[in-house]
Amino acid sequence: MEKKIPVFGCNNCGGRCSLYAHVEDGRITRMSTVGEKDSVCLSDPADQGISSSLSDPPLTACIRGLNYHKTYMSYKRLRTPLLRAGKRGSGRFVPVSWDRAIEILTEEWIRIRDTYGPASRYVGYGWGSEAVIRPNALAKRLLALDGGYLNDYGNYSDTCTTIATPFVYGTAMTGSSYETLLQSKAILLWGHNPQETQFDHLMYYLKKCRKKGIPIYCIDPRRSRTVKALDARWIPVRPASDAALMDAMAYVIITEKLYDEEFVRNSCLGFLPETMPAGTTPEDSYFSYVLGKKDGIPKTPAWASPITGLSEEMILELARAYGQKPAALVCGYGMQRHACGEQNTRTAAALAALTGNVGIAGGWASGAGFIPSKHMRPSFPHIQNPVRRTISFFEWTRAADEGQIKMILMLAGNSLINQHSDINRTIHLLKDPSKVEFILCSDLFMTPSARYADLILPGISFLEMDNIVSPWERGNFIGYSNKAVQPLEGCRHEYEWLKEVASRLGLYDAFTDGHETTDSWLQDIYEDFRIMDPVLPPLKEFRKMGAFHYPDPEVHIAFADQRNDPARHPFPTDSGKIEIYSFRLAARHDPQVPAIPGYVPCPEGPGDPLQERYPLQLIGWHTIRRCHTIHETNEDMEKLDPQTLRMHPDDAASRGILDGEIVRVFNDRGEIHMPVTITDDIRPGCIAMSQGAWYTPDQNGIDTRGSINVLTSQRPTPLARANPQHTNLAQVSRL
Repeated sequence: MEKKIPVFGCNNCGGRCSLYAHVEDGRITRMSTVGEKDSVCLSDPADQGISSSLSDPPLTACIRGLNYHKTYMSYKRLRTPLLRAGKRGSGRFVPVSWDRAIEILTEEWIRIRDTYGPASRYVGYGWGSEAVIRPNALAKRLLALDGGYLNDYGNYSDTCTTIATPFVYGTAMTGSSYETLLQSKAILLWGHNPQETQFDHLMYYLKKCRKKGIPIYCIDPRRSRTVKALDARWIPVRPASDAALMDAMAYVIITEKLYDEEFVRNSCLGFLPETMPAGTTPEDSYFSYVLGKKDGIPKTPAWASPITGLSEEMILELARAYGQKPAALVCGYGMQRHACGEQNTRTAAALAALTGNVGIAGGWASGAGFIPSKHMRPSFPHIQNPVRRTISFFEWTRAADEGQIKMILMLAGNSLINQHSDINRTIHLLKDPSKVEFILCSDLFMTPSARYADLILPGISFLEMDNIVSPWERGNFIGYSNKAVQPLEGCRHEYEWLKEVASRLGLYDAFTDGHETTDSWLQDIYEDFRIMDPVLPPLKEFRKMGAFHYPDPEVHIAFADQRNDPARHPFPTDSGKIEIYSFRLAARHDPQVPAIPGYVPCPEGPGDPLQERYPLQLIGWHTIRRCHTIHETNEDMEKLDPQTLRMHPDDAASRGILDGEIVRVFNDRGEIHMPVTITDDIRPGCIAMSQGAWYTPDQNGIDTRGSINVLTSQRPTPLARANPQHTNLAQVSRL
C-alpha cells in the first residue's frame, strides 16, 4: 500500500515547501504538495482551526520540490567512499571501505592540526542541507572541541546588504511583512526574480497586489519570468549602473519636491546642507551631491541615461512612480552581488528615506528586507570556536593561497569549485598540494567540487532522514521533514562518521553529548524549544502534521516606532537617525565607498576601458530548474530551462551568430562553449546565463556546460569583501 509521508523542503532555496512523499515498497513514486484549498494537508492553517492569513501563504512547492525524488533517489548517487588515485581534478578515484576512509580522515585531521595548528582547518561554504541538523554545523562542533578552526563571515547571497545596510539604519533588519505591500501605490522590484527563486513566497502577495491594480516595476537587465508573470513594467537597466539610476531618480524627486521634507529634516542625517553635522561642510550633503553642488555634475536623467542605458523618459517615469507615497522599493539579492554592491544597497536606502517610505505600511525601508521573527527558531547547540581568526567567506582562496588553510571539509556544498568565482584560478590553486594539503568532500554526487577532493564520502538526502525546518527568512511556521525511505546502501549521514572520528580523537562523549543518533538530537532540541514556546504541539503530533503554523501572526512594519515616536525610539545608529552621511565610512577615505551613497564606477562596469576588448556585460540569474547546483543531475528539469546563453538580437547580428548554434564565450579568466538563445528578453550589450550549471571541461579545459564562474572575478567588493559575480565583461564569437 502507498504511504503518504510528510516531508519538508530542506535546501537553501527561497521557498520552504510542504510536501508529501508517496512511498510504495520502500521507494518514492511521486511527490505532492499542499495547495490553498487542500483540506487534507495538515500544514494548511485551516486544518488547525486557525483562520488563514496573508502572513502565512500556502507552502506550495514549485516544480523543483515536486522533482526531489527524481533528483535524489537517482542511479547517479555515490555509494561508496572514494580515495583519490591520480592528480587532483583528474577524476581518478579508487573505492575504499568506510573503516579505511575514516582512518585516513583521522590521520590527516591530526597531522594537519599538530603541524599547522587548529586555525589551518576550514569548513567550506555549503548549504545543500539547511535545517536544524546541518553537516557544516556538525563538523564545526567537532573542530571546536578539538581546538577550533578558521572561521568566516558572510555568504554568497547577501553580504553587501548585511554589511552596508547597518551603516544607514544601524541594523540589517529593515523589512516589513509582505502583506503591507497591498497598501502601496507602486512597487519597484529591483534585481528581484521571486517567480523563479521562490523568495519566501513573495509572489503570492505580488499577485494579489497586481490583481488590486498596483503597478509593479521590475528593474533588471533581463525580462525575467517575474516580469511576465506579473505583467510588470520592465526597466532594462545596464548591469552595475543601479546607483546611477537611483541618483537620477533622487534628482527628479528632489527638484519636483516629491520628497518628504519633514521626515528628511527630523529623522535623517546627511540629506540637507543646512542640517549637516559638525565636522562636515554643506557640500558634503546628499542634496549637494545629487544636485551637483560639489562636483559640478547634477545627477539628472540626462546624466544617467548613457550610464544606465535607459531613456530619460523611462527614468522620469520610474522616479515619479516612486515619488508617490507609500511606495515600496524591494531589492533582491541580484542588485548587490556587484563590484559596487555596497553602494547600490546604500543608495536604495537613501531613496527610501528621501521619499519618507520608512516606517509606514506600503513603504519599504531598504534592500531585500530582513525581518525579525516573533517566534524563536530551533537550532543545533553551538560550541564556541576557540580560534578567533575570521576571514570573508569569499576570500577563502586568498587565505589558501597564502598558506593559512591546509585542510578543507566540504560538506553538502559545491562552492569549492562550481559556486566560487574564477574557476580556473581556483583549480590552479587546488592542484598544488603544497597549498591545501587535504580536502574532504561529503556529497551525494560526483560534483565538480568533489572531483577536487582527496577523499569523498557518500552522504544521504533529506528524504532519507528526519529533520526540523525553519522559515528561509520570514514565515510564521516551522516544519518537520520525516524520513521517507531508508538511506541508500553504502551511504551515511555525516553525523555517523563524525562520531567515529570523534571517538578516535577521544572526544566522543563531548561530541555526542549522549545522543547516539540525529533523531535523539532532534527530540531533545524540540522538547527544549517547546519549553520556551509552549504553543507548539507534542513532537509526535508535529511529525504527523508536517508543518505547524503559529496561531498569532503579526504584521510588522520596519521602523514604525522610530517613525511614530522618534524621541523614545531612536534609530539604532550613533546619531539616533538614519545616517545618509556616514562618519565611519568617511574615516576610511575609500573612494569606492564614500561617506555619501551614490554611483561609483566599478571595475568591469559601464565605462571600463576593458570594454574595448570585452564589450558585453555578463550576468547570471537563478533559474527555475535548479536550486543553485541542486537538480543538475535531473535530466527532466533541463526541459524547463535549457542551459543556453541569452543574447540580444542586435548583439548576435553584429557577430553573425544564429539562434541555437554553439558559441564561444570568453574573457581573460576562461572560456565556455555553449548554445545561444537569441532573445529580446535581455537588454542590448548584455549577455546572461543561469548560475549553477556544473563545470564540465573538455580536454582543453574549456567548459562545455555553461558554468558562469569560469568567467567571474575573485576581486572582492571594497567594504564587505563579498562576491561581485554579476559584474563581468566578456566577448562572444562563433566557433
